[in-house]
Amino acid sequence: MYNRRHFLAGATLAGLAAPAIVRAQGFLREFPFKLGVAAGDPAADGFVIWTRLAPEPMERHGGMPLANVPVEWEVASDSGFRTIAAKGTELARPELGHSVHVEVAGLLPDRPYYYRFTAGGERSLRGRARTLPAPGAKVEALKFGVAGCQHFESGFYGAYRHLAREDLAFVYHYGDFIYEYQQNYLYDSGLPILPVRRYEQRALIDLTDFRGAYAQTLLDIDQQAVRSVHAVLSTIDDHEIVNDWVSNVANWSLDLPGNDPDAAPPEVFMLKKQAAMQAWYEHMPVRKALLPRGGMVGLNREFRYGDLMAMQLLDTRQYRDDQPCGDGFKPACPEVFAKDAQVLGRAQEDWLNKNLAKGGATWNALAQQVTMMSLDRRRKPDEPEKILNLDSWAGYEAPRERILARMAGLKNNVVLTGDEHQNFCGDLVLKDKVVGAEIVATSISSGGDGSDKRSGTDEFLKLNPELKFANDQRGYVVCDVNREAWQAHFMVVDKVTTPVNALSKRATAVVENGVAGIKMA
Repeated sequence: MYNRRHFLAGATLAGLAAPAIVRAQGFLREFPFKLGVAAGDPAADGFVIWTRLAPEPMERHGGMPLANVPVEWEVASDSGFRTIAAKGTELARPELGHSVHVEVAGLLPDRPYYYRFTAGGERSLRGRARTLPAPGAKVEALKFGVAGCQHFESGFYGAYRHLAREDLAFVYHYGDFIYEYQQNYLYDSGLPILPVRRYEQRALIDLTDFRGAYAQTLLDIDQQAVRSVHAVLSTIDDHEIVNDWVSNVANWSLDLPGNDPDAAPPEVFMLKKQAAMQAWYEHMPVRKALLPRGGMVGLNREFRYGDLMAMQLLDTRQYRDDQPCGDGFKPACPEVFAKDAQVLGRAQEDWLNKNLAKGGATWNALAQQVTMMSLDRRRKPDEPEKILNLDSWAGYEAPRERILARMAGLKNNVVLTGDEHQNFCGDLVLKDKVVGAEIVATSISSGGDGSDKRSGTDEFLKLNPELKFANDQRGYVVCDVNREAWQAHFMVVDKVTTPVNALSKRATAVVENGVAGIKMA
């Protein structure tokens, strides 16, 4: 008797013969598009569309034969696919997990399109994405989302179903799409609770492990929903590889005790980083220019929304110096003020300065990962010394001051940040002068249900007068931008420990055109 494994083994052997391609209809016994579809990196004439063939997503190679498989794709101007705007065939290659990245071009600017894939006689979910306005076009309004930090074990992704219902041009995902470890316990108000669901792997080491973590995450239908209706600007933070990594420094070992001398040495860590970044690329709707090379990915890139907004996507991990003072939340040590310290690295910092010098947009947005405000993290009145988050820009005062000084020469600077698992916003201040605004978006699930305020929030706000708002619920941010003002709506859900939750608007931060600071509406 031949079972399915014998059949696929035969298909593999046949596929590896010349030519090394599987063409037969119906060679897959299961639906191959179980991980959904996505679009990303939009331009005025197109965007990237993505899928990955994985009929058995949690199995090695996703249950696919080790051969190239042709995948047909279509882009239409209508949801019924009566008017096809572009179509073609792309090979899904086993070396890239049978993922497909199609760079669609030749479309019209500033309008929605629909896309789908076909392989092995099966058709994918229908996706939708918008093109950007033409470069320099006069644009009056823009609405987009900001989200990230989606620890699978901490909660369900119901916030994404709400985000999918928003009318948006795109979503900026600031990172922590997966987490690199399984946890036995989580904590709610200091007391242990069990994870609401479990990662399959205890820890992620090699390419197979990382592929499994992405596959498990993408099997979530709410995750698929938001990716199917909004183009995504994708980047990474730390948990795509290991907590608090920077450059070639791992910092943490698998049992997560803290900054650990037993963490992988640089030459070993870079092998893991190569596997992690390949898996990230295989599952993100990004252009082929972001294919990892020696573990490095060119993540920094610019998106312009007509003449209304210029957005710089920054990479605050790959070129950063190791965290000072041994990392963590602690008082500053002399290394915090090192003049030659780097967060972006010299090349990326020069790239950013050149882009900011172009002008031509009402709003300058920096989309990045870690908080730029240098905040005092004390939450108890009896703590004697200022406490800094040394994994944020606060641990690198010289490059922080350089970027704030660059903002001082510009108008309407808004920094978009994640990482903190909480909502807050405030003014970016250089030598008592407000030079910009920072919007910190909470997590989709990381941190669990949360509450309106963390313990000690009143003390936290009192010690940081630049802060205007702080909140510890899960959700996302919607940025509603026009020529007069930038509004950031903090959208929160009541729970993430249940699959279905209720959404509400917790607060709105407003930055007026020509006024550097934030006020709360």
